[in-house]
Amino acid sequence: MPTLPWTPVDEPAPDATAFVMASRFEVRSLSDVPRFFLRALAAWKQVKRAPGAYGASLIAQPLKRTFWTLSAWEDKQALYAYARTEPHKSVMTGLRSTMNRSVFTFWETPTAGLPIDWSDARDRLAAQEHSDADGNSPTG
Repeated sequence: MPTLPWTPVDEPAPDATAFVMASRFEVRSLSDVPRFFLRALAAWKQVKRAPGAYGASLIAQPLKRTFWTLSAWEDKQALYAYARTEPHKSVMTGLRSTMNRSVFTFWETPTAGLPIDWSDARDRLAAQEHSDADGNSPTG
């Protein structure tokens, strides 16, 4: 399983709070995997220079057609600014047709707890997916 380990970007203040996002993407077919992975790498490179980014990690499970992301940010605005900026903006719109399922979850944590543990992120994603399936997806 190819993994890009947690890569710190900016050093947060020790008493600050981080806004965390975890995601899981599943592409429709194995033939979509190389395209998704190459574009995900472009977004990964963007994170390393994004204002307000504290760090990020990526796990690729190509044979399962699944990709996991985990990132921590100064605040929600920093994450959303990254998502609206190129190349991320074009990457996500360009990959929509290859997507089967996507799950996202967000939470806040003290920056002293960075980097985020992947097992925590996976548990939160599983809970979010269950909530989405029940029609209880939070808005906002």
